[in-house]
Amino acid sequence: MKKEPEKKKPNFTLIILALAVTAAAGYFIYTMTNDKPQYKVNTENIQKPKEVTEPQFKNQGELTFLTAKGKELSKINIEIADTERKRMQGLMYRKTMDGNNGMLFVFPVSELQSFWMKNTPLSLDIMFVSENKEIVKIHSNTTPYSEQSYPSLKKAMYVVEVNAGYAEKHNISEGDKIDFKVTNY
Repeated sequence: MKKEPEKKKPNFTLIILALAVTAAAGYFIYTMTNDKPQYKVNTENIQKPKEVTEPQFKNQGELTFLTAKGKELSKINIEIADTERKRMQGLMYRKTMDGNNGMLFVFPVSELQSFWMKNTPLSLDIMFVSENKEIVKIHSNTTPYSEQSYPSLKKAMYVVEVNAGYAEKHNISEGDKIDFKVTNY
């Protein structure tokens, strides 16, 4: 008696795999060719980047620019940056500043200082001032938003920032002095 050949049983794993690949390919083709969104996006809970509000000038005192011999050159109202947080913020994000306003940075010790213009839309004159209140370095007409370093080159305890061109307009030079008084702090 002749033995009948064994019938091969279908491999269900391969059949299921083939069906899965075919379904995935069909879904991919369908989603790529269908212009309609497949789901609705809820945009209510998506956080949008916060716009930085322009800080407002706080008149906290008055600063006088003097010649080396003590003659008055000009005066400005000053906002004081005397903490680490205030010094880091400086005039960043300020789009305008009145011509007779400026910022006075006060450091705890006299040392080499360096500033930059990152996030600062205003062009400024940056004046580095020694602990005896002598202007030791002026960087005029700085470049807005620049990450270029503007160093003091000598030890400074104070820095005054005013609108670009202020130093030239009022004949303020290295070697001149400052004096200031705090009134509304």
